Amino acid sequence: MVKITIGVDGMMCNMCEAHTNDAVKNNFKVKKVTSSHKDKKTEIIAPAEIPREELEKVIGETGYKMTSYTCEPYEKKGLFKR
Repeated sequence: MVKITIGVDGMMCNMCEAHTNDAVKNNFKVKKVTSSHKDKKTEIIAPAEIPREELEKVIGETGYKMTSYTCEPYEKKGLFKR
């Protein structure tokens, strides 16, 4: 599992967040997607890394601009994990 954090410029409201989340969910195999127009970012939990260029294209098609990209290993922090 990986956690991908992308900067997204142009989101202004909750509907913008929903458009971004739907675009990612409809184009890639992901476990979870959350966006914040206030923080100008989207966090994606996915089984494998999504290439930056592909994400940039999908975000661009929604009318927003991807401004940054980071990908790191993700380990779910459960009740019994330290």
